Amino acid sequence: MNLTEFNQSDHCEHFSCPERSVSPAVYILLYVCSAAVILLTMCGNMVVIISVFHFKQLHTPTNMLVLSLAVSDFFIGAFVMPPMLIWTIESCWILGRAFCTSFCLITGFLTVSSSYNIALIAVDRYLALSNPFLYMNRVSVRITCIVIVFDWCVVVAYNLALLYFSGNFKGFVMCPGECFLFLNEVWSVIDLIYSFIFPLSVIIILYTLVFMIAKKHVTAIRELNNHTQSKTQKITSHSMKSERKAAKVLGILVSVFLMCILPYFIYSLLGNVIEIQTKTFQKLVIVCFLNSTINPIIYALLYPCFRRCIKLIITLQIFQTGSALINVLS
Repeated sequence: MNLTEFNQSDHCEHFSCPERSVSPAVYILLYVCSAAVILLTMCGNMVVIISVFHFKQLHTPTNMLVLSLAVSDFFIGAFVMPPMLIWTIESCWILGRAFCTSFCLITGFLTVSSSYNIALIAVDRYLALSNPFLYMNRVSVRITCIVIVFDWCVVVAYNLALLYFSGNFKGFVMCPGECFLFLNEVWSVIDLIYSFIFPLSVIIILYTLVFMIAKKHVTAIRELNNHTQSKTQKITSHSMKSERKAAKVLGILVSVFLMCILPYFIYSLLGNVIEIQTKTFQKLVIVCFLNSTINPIIYALLYPCFRRCIKLIITLQIFQTGSALINVLS
């Protein structure tokens, strides 16, 4: 997702830098709340990053994707949320032209990266549920890490190409008090497909298939439980239950992601039909960024292992010898 869905033909007549109309107390409260959200985003995702890195039991292909998502969410909290919230509170971009270019580049990179991480999680869950034995034999942590690195490199290359070929490195158009990158029509379509339509289509289609497969697994598990189970049947039943539970939790993750991003996506699609309001745009972008705050809360509420990890991290037990081998799954 890039801050680029604005038509350059609109120029700057719709953008202004209004005077701040809130009282000093509300002004301070807004900054305090913003700081709290930023800290919650960074700390929450840092806990997920430390947990997956430190504890050996969490070194699984799925958790590598969760780690990649947590890294992008952490950087959104560290580098994207502060300028965006300052811009919203001040009702004016006060950080200068050069920082605006960097801000748009970083924002585009991290938000698109988050979208593709979610898409990779959907692919992972689909493969795990559609053919669990093949998944366990073929999908390894090493292969998943290679895919993640490739994904991040592609996103970096795309955002650099977007800025270079659309001319924003040479002639960046900036309205007074605003921070938008204007794309030509060709790159607007390319960006729309790459940043939104493709990853969202993958997410929605694969999770629809995952839901259908999970329903079949429920029926299969019930049939297994109605008969005397052999050792192989018990292992199969346990594997299916485990994968179905993981799909359910990550399904919630994906649902929250869609709820956060779709309002901005729809508003962007209407950019050439309705007059874009800066305030509305800012609020919808902030809702998108709040997804990075919510993700680690979902892990903590729905994954018991992450709750145990949080306890071990807070109590500093991770600094004890052999703490990486602590059983956090039971």
